[in-house]
Amino acid sequence: MAVGPGCRAVRGCRPALKRAFSLHKAHSVKDMENTLQLVRNVVPPLTTKKHKGQDGRIGVVGGCREYTGAPYFAAISALKVGADLSHVFCTREAAPVIKSYSPELIVHPILDSPEAVHEMEQWLPRLHALVVGPGLGRDDALLENVKLGVPLEGGDRHGAVLRLSQALGNVTVVQKGEQDVISDGEQVLVCSQEGSGRRCGGQGDLLSGSLGVLAHWALRTGPQKTGGPSPLLVAAFGACALTRQCSQQAFQKHGRATTTSDMVAEVGPAFRRLFEA
Repeated sequence: MAVGPGCRAVRGCRPALKRAFSLHKAHSVKDMENTLQLVRNVVPPLTTKKHKGQDGRIGVVGGCREYTGAPYFAAISALKVGADLSHVFCTREAAPVIKSYSPELIVHPILDSPEAVHEMEQWLPRLHALVVGPGLGRDDALLENVKLGVPLEGGDRHGAVLRLSQALGNVTVVQKGEQDVISDGEQVLVCSQEGSGRRCGGQGDLLSGSLGVLAHWALRTGPQKTGGPSPLLVAAFGACALTRQCSQQAFQKHGRATTTSDMVAEVGPAFRRLFEA
């Protein structure tokens, strides 16, 4: 779900947790590595014994006439991280364009239908995670179908993200920035993985799609694999680190000319470097 400028939120049920991390703990190299190890713990092994869909059926809700790239970036990133199936629920005008970007995506042109909510509800039981927001635009009818309240305010980023999470009922919130701040209303993590100075549009969509997959994996494995911290906190940290690593690797090759498409091409190598090395 999208919450305010530069924010992402993920809702999940979990028991009350102790504050395993301080506001600034994840700044150090050692703590970054420790948290990355928690992400590695939830990554499912590749095996011939699984069936299609078991490692992730992800839905992306977004895409309108003006914005077709955003839902594509989110959905294709989900596939490249390791989801088996990736669905896009978009407007009728956006569907042919999104389909033309990639044959791997399953595209549903229903978002501007009067029965959009009903039609989408039929698919929800088949999905493990839903990413809401990429490329929705500003159409009132579309926003009414997916709206979520509460703006992000205040100069103290750590405290503001913590309070926003609490106000939303302790959903896990990610605020992107020079360093990404993540909170579930009880704990705050900071991801300072090196990225790049390139600020092309679409990087948040890569983050959202990656987070959808990692959230499914983390919730499936549970707190026993994340050493105590909320699985969604660990998933969000992993998605932030991966997005930053993709940005760094793409920038090393393309410099100022780097685009999000270049970053998507780095998802596989960046994932291996962070979570499989």
